Amino acid sequence: METELSTTGLIIIIGVAVIVIVAIAAFIYLRKRRTERLRSQFGAAEYARTVQESGTQRRAEEELEKRKERVAALHIRPLPPGDRDRFIDLWRGVQARFVDTPGGAVTEANQLVRDVMAARGYPVTDFEQRAENISVDHPLVVENYRAAHEIAVRQARGQASTEDLRQAMVHYRTLFDELLRETEMSREKFAA
Repeated sequence: METELSTTGLIIIIGVAVIVIVAIAAFIYLRKRRTERLRSQFGAAEYARTVQESGTQRRAEEELEKRKERVAALHIRPLPPGDRDRFIDLWRGVQARFVDTPGGAVTEANQLVRDVMAARGYPVTDFEQRAENISVDHPLVVENYRAAHEIAVRQARGQASTEDLRQAMVHYRTLFDELLRETEMSREKFAA
């Protein structure tokens, strides 16, 4: 009888151990998948930046998930064709003014990107919030946006070279094109 009880007890202990090991393995697997999904969605640079600012991977991933939820609740919309054409014309003017007044053109480009974002439905109150919101839908260009903004801030203090300003224009143009390209894709999707 004692042998049966100890055998039954041993089987229960082994069963519980197996369940615990499987649960731990599942938890690790799901964490790894979540990390890979977030790193893929936000891009390696934005993911790493958020981890560094948050202090831990867990807090960073919670922040990234909150960003997704926040942006999903926004009413981001495609630009109507007339607005899109108007913004393209405004961008051409900004580019043309770069030759004579590069600093002023960078300031205008920054404002024009904000105007496009506002027209699409993104809140535009504070830069960091704008960058975080953009990171959800446009992870490949958020780094460009951050770099352009940093150059614009340096330019306002008189610390940016003409080459820096040219680079800022390239970065702003990348985000501008991405915001307008998404509008074209949305229109095509709705037309189909």
